[in-house]
Amino acid sequence: QVQLVESGGGLAQAGGSLRLSCAASGRALSDLVMGWFRQAPGREREFVAGIGRSGTATLYGDSVKGRFDISRENAKNTVYLQMDSLEPEDTAVYYCAADPEPLAFRLLEYHYWGQGTQVTVSS
Repeated sequence: QVQLVESGGGLAQAGGSLRLSCAASGRALSDLVMGWFRQAPGREREFVAGIGRSGTATLYGDSVKGRFDISRENAKNTVYLQMDSLEPEDTAVYYCAADPEPLAFRLLEYHYWGQGTQVTVSS
């Protein structure tokens, strides 16, 4: 079993920044493909970013390209999502996800999920 705990959410102004963290336990982070998703009220869950097991491969949703950056520190069992140039449309609950299957990176299908952290961006 893999447990994921997100932190770092909160309130930010448009144009501001936040950094989310996801602490993983139960399995070495280096075994896992990691991703971030988000869901706003009344909307479907949206892929935000993904990162391969070594950290060299990354993938971003179109709406966050150039503004968000995903990274990982396997030694700390932690994945980060740096969010810059925030927009009110980024308001959502952000979820960390993990999967031991390398194909999860391309298929965007993850087995393990965190509880989520709220991000609210004011205009």
